[in-house]
Amino acid sequence: MADRSKVIRRAKNIRRIKGERLRREKEVFMKLGAKLRAYLFTGILVTAPVAITFYLAYKFIFWVDALVNQMLPPQYQPGSYLPMSVPGLGLIVLIVFLILVGMFAAGFLGSFFIRLGEWFVARVPLISSVYSLLKQIFETVFSSKTQAFKKVVMLEYPRKGIWILGLVSADLQGEVEAKLPEPMVNVFIPTTPNPTSGFLIFVPKKDVIEMDMPVEEAIKFIVSGGLVEPKKVRQTEK
Repeated sequence: MADRSKVIRRAKNIRRIKGERLRREKEVFMKLGAKLRAYLFTGILVTAPVAITFYLAYKFIFWVDALVNQMLPPQYQPGSYLPMSVPGLGLIVLIVFLILVGMFAAGFLGSFFIRLGEWFVARVPLISSVYSLLKQIFETVFSSKTQAFKKVVMLEYPRKGIWILGLVSADLQGEVEAKLPEPMVNVFIPTTPNPTSGFLIFVPKKDVIEMDMPVEEAIKFIVSGGLVEPKKVRQTEK
């Protein structure tokens, strides 16, 4: 009986040792799997923005090349007089064309034709309103004298105690300003992750907190859903 009990205890010890060894091996594999997953996600975060950026640039360049080739006669297409197709030649042709158009428009004759074209478009229903809106947007975005958005502000929205970032385009003017009892500002509230969509609200000047961060930093912060934090403003800049 004593020998039998020793055999049973030895068997239990062996099973216990095997169980502990299996548990340790399982923990090692679980830690290794967690590290591999972390490395995988880190690799995606590092490579995905670069890869997507280059892919979009590649697609845009080839789209412009194809568009320019369709507009030009075969003998004048960028690839017709070269032994091989060079990506980006169509984009260069388009940039040169736009520069020439700008030079022509800056002259007296070009200004005359532009005014004549705008006079004609202004008398076409529906098209006139679309053209006027698009012209206003492009003039606002590309003008060197103005900025699309002046500053970043923080305000309580949609209720007290909840804060949101907004972009101030200008002080409120015109009929809307005349109907309101106090000075207001136009605040555009962009949405995440697409900051080009959003809504416009009129906010009293006293209810907004001006931020030191640039508009570009605020847009990055909004697009990332709060993951990309704005750069800290140096004390000397405050």
